[in-house]
Amino acid sequence: MDQVVAQAMLKWPDVPHCYGWLGLDARGAWRMRDETAQRQNLPGDKIMHAALAGFINRNYSADQQGCWYFQNGPQRVYVDLELTPYIAHTDPARGFVLQTGEPMAAINAVMLTEQGRLLLIAPGQVAAIDDRDLAQCLADLRMDGETVSDEALLEWMTTPSEHQILTWQKTGTTLPVAHIATENIATHFGFIQKPRQT
Repeated sequence: MDQVVAQAMLKWPDVPHCYGWLGLDARGAWRMRDETAQRQNLPGDKIMHAALAGFINRNYSADQQGCWYFQNGPQRVYVDLELTPYIAHTDPARGFVLQTGEPMAAINAVMLTEQGRLLLIAPGQVAAIDDRDLAQCLADLRMDGETVSDEALLEWMTTPSEHQILTWQKTGTTLPVAHIATENIATHFGFIQKPRQT
């Protein structure tokens, strides 16, 4: 957290929280959601200002209920998540990098949805792979130790079978791939996709 943010929180401890105005899309872009975007359930305008995006990244966290937020000075701005709290991108030098700019911690689990969304899980992190990086990541999947065909992968995604073992192999690590329904991701990992005032 930025020092200026911590100081503002001490100075103005009772600023009301903000809901619905900030979103994180499935490609890791922050989106400003004005009243029209909220009313029409639109993603909102992508935040293109690098300094503002960096400020959000540095002050992004979650509360004890699993609601993710950006601490904007004394105000907590809760984030609507399109998919997961983190989105990972591939980086040739650093491996998987989150939308916050941090490298992912050691990956200890991998999941795949019925829609073909690949999730990487590390301690304290669940990240969906940006779909623009998905093709190269799917190339790391193996079925019964062999490169998996598109047809076999599609079949596994729709009706996973315990007789066909899907694994993810990356830099000397082999992990089993578990199936998860998209609608169950938030509940499974204990986060709230759209925090709202109660």
